Parts: sequence; C-alpha cells; structure tokens
Amino acid sequence: MKKLIYAFLALACAGKVRAAIHTETIEYKQGDTTLEGFVAYDDAIPGKRPGVLIVHQWLGLTDYEKHRAEMLAQLGYVAFCADIYGKGVRPQNTQEAGAQAGKYKNDRQLLRARANAGLDALRQQPLVDSKRVAAIGYCFGGTTVIELARSGADVAGVVSFHGGLDSPTPADGKNIKGKVLVCHGADDPFEKPQDLAAFESELRDAKVDWQLIKYGGAVHAFTQPNAGNDNSKGAAYNEKADKRSWEAMKQFLTEIFK
Repeated sequence: MKKLIYAFLALACAGKVRAAIHTETIEYKQGDTTLEGFVAYDDAIPGKRPGVLIVHQWLGLTDYEKHRAEMLAQLGYVAFCADIYGKGVRPQNTQEAGAQAGKYKNDRQLLRARANAGLDALRQQPLVDSKRVAAIGYCFGGTTVIELARSGADVAGVVSFHGGLDSPTPADGKNIKGKVLVCHGADDPFEKPQDLAAFESELRDAKVDWQLIKYGGAVHAFTQPNAGNDNSKGAAYNEKADKRSWEAMKQFLTEIFK
C-alpha cells in the first residue's frame, strides 16, 4: 500500500512539474531595430491555443507585464510581451519614460509598425493558433493596441487598460477588424472629455463592436500597484478596478475566441 501511495505522490509531483509555466526571452526585429520580448505558456496543455499580445506601459517592458503574461498562460493562452522601445531601452524615470512614449505617440506609423512586429512574433510561436489572436495593453500600451487595431491588423479583439484614447486619424477606425474593450478610470484626469467623445464617435461611425467600461473612483494607472493610492496625483492603484477589469478582459477573450 505504501508503495502505491509513494507512486501516486511521485506521479502527482511529476504532473506539477509538467504543468509549469514556461517563460522565455525572445529577440525579434522591426526593420533594423532589435526588440526583446517575453513569452509565457503552460507546457502541460497540448496543441495550439489562442495567443495574446501584451503591450507595456511607458516604462517599457518590465516584470509587471511579464507577470500578466504568466497570468494569461495560466488561463490557457500563449502570451507574448511586445517591446516597443527596443532591446536595452528601458526608461529609468518618468522623464525618460515620457520622452520614449512621446516619440511613438507623435509617430503613430512607427508605433503601429512596432506593434505589428510584436504581433508577428506572437504568431510565430509554435503553440499559437495564428487565426485566434488578441492584444491587450496598459497606459501607453492601451494606446498602442488601439493603434494596432486601427492599422488593420487581423486580430479578434483588443483591450485597453487606462490607455490614451485620442483619435488623431478618425478615418482609420474603419480599418478595425476585431472587437474593442476599453477599461477606463471614470476619474482619470489625463483623458480629455473631448478625446473620449471623439474616440466613441470614431468607433460608432466605423460600426465597430466596442465596449467602454468606466470604473467609479478610479483614476489613471488603476491596474498599477507601483502607482500608489493617492488619487489626487491623477494616477493611483485601485484594487477593485484592477480586479474588475481583469475579469472583464477574461470574459471578452472567452467571447472572441469561442
């Protein structure tokens, strides 16, 4: 009997090892620029599965996005963190972050090219069902995934978490092929009412299937624990909004991939 118990425990332990989340740093390119992404997936799941692109906030690719990738891997997806800035380009403070983010926000074509390069890298992962892909992004990344959709990228859907929602080229809304979910802090002082209204009009005019969820009491960066909890600063973590928006994303992904 003891031998059977030990054998069962050994098999259980082996199962846990096999079910480990695999993570790996991946180099890829956009033009002549080398980028450094990060992939995560559950190696216990057989066969191909949907892929989710994750785009970072203005500090570049950090442990935060890698953790989100692992969370998505636990849900059964292949998650790939894109690198918009380039290998080794990791802002060390808000001044550097602002300069990097501004560079791409002021050149939406370059931003779209970098986002599409990340999408291509995701699709090239052996376990990804290339016909079932989506993208999510935080702050700067939220803006980026919307630009990815505006570029005409073949994605089932995109999710923006407290991203900038301005519409510099509203006509590009007609290029959006997938569904759009926007998770927005209702008290975000960095989002101008006119920009939000223009964004809604863009999607409405283009007949996009879109959702906008506003979280009361939440300001900018509500999913970012390192933002502190002082709403008066304009950016602060909000645990309820963080958890609710993650659940909304999970439901959204289930819907678009069914």
